[in-house]
Amino acid sequence: MKDLALRYTYVDSPIGRLLLAGDTRGLHYLGFPSGRGSLAPPPTWTPDPSPFANVTAQLGDYFDGRLRVFDVALVMHGTEFQRRVWTLLRDIPFGETRSYGWLAAALGTPRASRAVGAANGANPLPIIVPCHRVIGADGSLTGFGGGLPTKRFLLELEGALAPADDEQLTLI
Repeated sequence: MKDLALRYTYVDSPIGRLLLAGDTRGLHYLGFPSGRGSLAPPPTWTPDPSPFANVTAQLGDYFDGRLRVFDVALVMHGTEFQRRVWTLLRDIPFGETRSYGWLAAALGTPRASRAVGAANGANPLPIIVPCHRVIGADGSLTGFGGGLPTKRFLLELEGALAPADDEQLTLI
């Protein structure tokens, strides 16, 4: 990541300032303002908001409840297995959740729930690649790079979790 000469900008959102980084091929990273998924631009990156007008507009529409599916060119940095998990995450419909076990089974590796969890946690493009839609087998909210309050906010925004609900979701 740090060796790439990317452009970056920050975009304000209801969950804080998000860092966007990419180049002419597409968006490489979306970073949260704090937590495990926070991201700071290394010296090789250049501040430049111009490549991000489309994704910024789509994020605004998403947070305003007008967008359910992102249409953004993505450059995914990860192993083949991670990229398979991230591709499957993009197939989880807006307003729905899946468990780590469900994802593992869908990948043809039903015993790989932990590996799926690790790949989910390494997702460089949260929100757009909706890792927040993955929950525990018992329906509980589980770890998230932006923190559990952010995960709860995103699931409430999408209608997968009712406001003031407990942390139990119905798996589909």
